Amino acid sequence: LLSCGELSIITINLTTTNLIMHYKQLTAIIHKEDDVYVSLCPELDIASQRINIEEAKDNLKEAVKLFFECASMSEIKWRTENFTIV
Repeated sequence: LLSCGELSIITINLTTTNLIMHYKQLTAIIHKEDDVYVSLCPELDIASQRINIEEAKDNLKEAVKLFFECASMSEIKWRTENFTIV
C-alpha cells in the first residue's frame, strides 16, 4: 500500500480461472472524493466506491473478479492486451 494524502495505490493479487490470465498483479488506485473512496483498476478500466479505503479495495476486487467471470474472452483479451500508461 502506497499512500499520499488521500491517494492510495494498492497492488491486487488476482487469480482467475480463464485461459488468458491465470495470475496477474493489478493496480488499485484509491482516492477520496467528497465523502466516499473511489477505487480504480486502470489496467481493466473498472471502478468502484465505498465509504472507507478497505471497503473500496474489497469492492474493487469483487468487481474485477466478476468481470473475469462474466466477460467474453474477446473483451478480456482486448482489455488486458491494450493497457497503456500515458
